[in-house]
Amino acid sequence: MNTQSTQNKAPIILVACIMVNLAIGVLYAWSVMKARLTMPVIDGGFGWTVSQAGFPYSLAIIVFAVALLIGGRIQDKIGPRLVVTAGGAFVGIGLALSGLVGNSVIGITLCFGVIAATGMGFCYGCVSPPALKWYHPSKKGLVSGLIVGGFGLSAVYYAPLTTNLLNNFGISRALLMIGIGTFIISVSIAQLIKNPPAGYVPAAPAESPKSGQADSKAPPKTGAPADATWREALGTKRFRMMFLMFLLASSVGLMIVGNMTKIAEAQLGIRDAALLALIVSFLGVTNTLGRVMGGVLSDKIGRINSLFVVISLQMVNMFAFAFYQNLFALSIGIILVGFCYGTLLSVMPALCADLYGLKNFGMNYGILFLAWGFAGIIAPLIADSLYDATGSFNTAYIICAIMMGAMVFVNYLLKRDIEKGSKAAI
Repeated sequence: MNTQSTQNKAPIILVACIMVNLAIGVLYAWSVMKARLTMPVIDGGFGWTVSQAGFPYSLAIIVFAVALLIGGRIQDKIGPRLVVTAGGAFVGIGLALSGLVGNSVIGITLCFGVIAATGMGFCYGCVSPPALKWYHPSKKGLVSGLIVGGFGLSAVYYAPLTTNLLNNFGISRALLMIGIGTFIISVSIAQLIKNPPAGYVPAAPAESPKSGQADSKAPPKTGAPADATWREALGTKRFRMMFLMFLLASSVGLMIVGNMTKIAEAQLGIRDAALLALIVSFLGVTNTLGRVMGGVLSDKIGRINSLFVVISLQMVNMFAFAFYQNLFALSIGIILVGFCYGTLLSVMPALCADLYGLKNFGMNYGILFLAWGFAGIIAPLIADSLYDATGSFNTAYIICAIMMGAMVFVNYLLKRDIEKGSKAAI
C-alpha cells in the first residue's frame, strides 16, 4: 500500500527527468554550430563543407540510438540513477573535448559524435522508464511527451546561448564552456532519478474507473505478451512495421532539424546569426509542443490515429516546403515539422509501452529507437549531399514527401494488425 509521501515523489522524479533532457539536448542546436563551422576561417569559422559539418551530427544520431539501447538494457537491470549519471558525464566530457581538439573534422566528429552522443543516449533512454513507472498507465502519452519534450525544448535556449558564446569566444571555447556547464547540471540532477519502490501502484486519476472495474482507456488486447522480452517483441509483425514508420518518419524531422539554418539561408537569404538562432529556437518550441500535445492527443484518440494525423500532415508539408519563400510561410512549415516530428517521438514510446509492457521497456524501446539512429543516415546525409550538388533542398523535400505517403499506408496496416490482435510473424 502506497504512502502519501511516496506518491508525492512522482512529480519530483518527472521534473528531474525533464531537466536532465533539457541539459543534454545540445543535439538539437547543432544547426547553429554547423552554420559556424562552414564559415571561412577569416570570419571565425572552420571552413568546413556542409557535408563535413554534418558528419558529427549524423554520427551522433547513430551512436545516440545504440547507446540508448545499451543504457536501456543496463537500467532495466540496475536502475536509472547510475546510468543517467554516467550519461551526463559523457555529454559534458565529449563537448569539452570537442572544444579542445581545435579545427579537426575527425576530432570533433569523434568527441561530439561518439562520446557526447553516448551520454545523450544513456540519459535519454533512462529517464522515460522510471517516470512512466511512477504514473498511472492512462497518463503514458502525457508523461512520455513531457519527458521527450524536455529534450526538444533544449534547442530554445541552446540555440541563442550557443550563438552568443560563438560570437564572444569562438567555436572551441564555446564547446568547452557548454561541456563544463552540461556536466555539472546533468550529473547533479541525475541523483534524483530512481524507480518506484517494489509493490508501488501509481495513483489513478480521479476520472479513472474504481478498483475492480474495467479500465475503458486501457490499451486493447493486441496479442503481444503483457511484459514482452525483446525477442518476443521482435517476433511480432507490428513491431517491424513500427520500426519502419519510425525510421522514415523521423528521418524527415531530423533532416529539417539538422539543416534549419541552412534552409533559411538558401530559401530566404537570411544571414543574420541572431535571426537564424531565433528560427532554430522556434523550431525547438514547436518540436516541444508537438511532443507534449501529441502525447496528450494520443491518450485521447489513440496512438495509431495520432500517427496517421501527423504523418499525413508531414507528407503535405514536405510537398509544399520548397514553396515557402518568405518568413511567414517558412514559419508555418516549421510549425508543422516541429509538431509532427515531436508527436512521433512521444507516441512511439507510449505505443511501445502499450503493446509490450514496462518490465523490459528499456530494451524494447531501445531496439525500436535504433530506427531513429538509422534515420540519421538517410535524410540528413542525403539532404547534405543534394545541397552540395544542387545548392537547394528541393529534391530532398520531394523524397521525404514520397516516404511519408508510403508510411500512411504502413500506418493503416499497423492499425489493422493491432485491431486483429495477431501474433503473426513474417
